[in-house]
Amino acid sequence: MIRATQGFKLGVIAATGGIALLYLVKWFLAVSSTFKFRRSTAAAPWESGFSLFRGRHRGAEFVLDFDMIETGVQGGAPKYMEWYGAFGLMVTLIWLYLEILRLLGKARRR
Repeated sequence: MIRATQGFKLGVIAATGGIALLYLVKWFLAVSSTFKFRRSTAAAPWESGFSLFRGRHRGAEFVLDFDMIETGVQGGAPKYMEWYGAFGLMVTLIWLYLEILRLLGKARRR
């Protein structure tokens, strides 16, 4: 059983921030008119590795979601907070699904 310790939470949140920063830089470079991404038909091996990392990271975010729900229940959170927990689980599940589809698409192009 995985426990959501403070160190674990900090690591997952830091990884989320790093991934978001990487997406932001990639988006900024893509809209910039001076930088053009070179598109290739085959995915680079590091892209598949990074996609696997993001998939594992989304799995770790489930631990944080369930910890948030458990903490809310033990703390006597108001009834409307159930929607925040459900929304967090839904977003994590959809994001994990998209990462799996992206990884399968890269594997298919090889």
